[in-house]
Amino acid sequence: MIRVLVVDDDPMVCAHVRTILGTAEDLDVVAEAYDGAEAVEAVLRHRPDVVLMDLHMPGVDGLTAIQKISELKQPPAVVALTTFDGDHYILRALRSGAAGYLLKSTPPKDLIGLVRVAANGHTVMSPAVSHRLIANTVERRPAQSALLAELTERETEILTCLGDGLSNAQIAARVHLSEGTVKNYISQILVKLRCANRTQAGLLAYDAGLCSRP
Repeated sequence: MIRVLVVDDDPMVCAHVRTILGTAEDLDVVAEAYDGAEAVEAVLRHRPDVVLMDLHMPGVDGLTAIQKISELKQPPAVVALTTFDGDHYILRALRSGAAGYLLKSTPPKDLIGLVRVAANGHTVMSPAVSHRLIANTVERRPAQSALLAELTERETEILTCLGDGLSNAQIAARVHLSEGTVKNYISQILVKLRCANRTQAGLLAYDAGLCSRP
C-alpha cells in the first residue's frame, strides 16, 4: 500500500485529490495538511511514501516545506501539485528537492499512475512541465556537454543509469553500491553538470549517446 499525504490550503482541493486517489486500491491518503509547517509535522507523524504539495500557501509555503522535508532522514517523495507552470516555480521546486512537478489539471487516471511512479523512486512531470524543462536544458546543453569530460568513470556510469530512467535502488543494484552512496554520487553529478535535477542530467546523458532512451 502506497501512503500519501495531500498538502493544500484549500480543503476542497484536498478532498478532491483524496477522492481521486481513493479509487485506487493500492493508494491510501493517510493525512491532509493545510500549510507547509503542518506538512512537515504530518510527514514525521504519518510517514507517507509520497507527498503531493501545493506551492502557494499561507504561513510556510510549499517550496520551503519541500526543502525541509528533503532534509529529513529517509524523506518521502515530494511532488509539487500546483496550478503554476512557470520556469521559476519548476526549477525552484526541483532544486528544493521535489521528486516531480504536476499541474492540478492532470487527469485523475494519470495522477494515480504518476503517484505510483513517484513512490517507486522516479521523477514525474506533467507534459507541459517536461516541455519547459527540456527547453531550459537545451539552452544550456553546449556548456553542459563540455562538462561531461570532467566526470569520473563511476560518475559517468551512474549518469548513464539516470539516462536509462533507473531509481536510486535500481542504480545501486546495477553498480553494486549502497543507495546512500548512489545518492551522494548523483548530487556530485548534478553539481558538476550544473543540472537542476536528475531529469535534466538524464536528458543530457541521452543526448550524449550514453544510454538507449531518455
